[in-house]
Amino acid sequence: QMVKIDWLLVVLVGLVFSSLEGAEGRKERILGGSSYELAYSAVNCRKHSASIKDFGGVGDGRTLNTKAFQKAVNQLSKYATDGGAQLIIPAGHWLTGSFNLTSHFTLFLHKDAVLLASQEINQWPVIDPLPSYGHGRDAPGGRYISLIFGTNLTDVIITGENGTIDGQGALWWQQFHSNKLKYTRPYLIELMHSNKIQISNLTLVNSPSWNIHPVYSSNIIIQGITILAPVKSPNTDGINPDSCTNVRLEDNYIVSGDDCVAVKSGWDEY
Repeated sequence: QMVKIDWLLVVLVGLVFSSLEGAEGRKERILGGSSYELAYSAVNCRKHSASIKDFGGVGDGRTLNTKAFQKAVNQLSKYATDGGAQLIIPAGHWLTGSFNLTSHFTLFLHKDAVLLASQEINQWPVIDPLPSYGHGRDAPGGRYISLIFGTNLTDVIITGENGTIDGQGALWWQQFHSNKLKYTRPYLIELMHSNKIQISNLTLVNSPSWNIHPVYSSNIIIQGITILAPVKSPNTDGINPDSCTNVRLEDNYIVSGDDCVAVKSGWDEY
């Protein structure tokens, strides 16, 4: 129980600092005797850049682009030690299943870009439940991996010109209400065991479940995000920092079927 309380206190202190500091410039504060940064000096400073089209992506709203996205990330990960890389998603409707991010990487959505989550449930890999939960939230076993996922990463930015990520969640909500789910529904964005994360200037709509879930991570900025879901949609929480430290949330607009922001620390079931 003490572990749970400690996590809550640390994250809440980070949120309070965030509300006092404002948005401009690079900031440093002292927490527990060590300094931490809650801003990046630049959002899009990457030495290398490419478009999803360069990897065979088709933005017609029908072609499944999962392989194109993963190929793009895999190729661009080679530049992690050479100034990092940015993957640009141009205007169009880009249907995809889940894909993993890499370190020193920016995913950038054009203002008219829409990432559409695949509605083919059998296309979503199943992963283990989080260790601090012990089991899934919708079902006892594992969980479907999130649409945009990453673990053990450093310096990750997901941003754009207010481009859209559409979870197409109605199918998942129906499955949930009908008790037909074998595993827990996916989230839109989940980053685990990661450091230096920025998620900004995007619109997220109709997530199957939670929208943004940083977990076991630190030094996180989430700003300028619009999150929309029907008020009767199940468990479509907006932003859920979970067992994290040094989190800043600012200038976000959230309408959801559950919590807008919920600070979490698992269920202490290791």
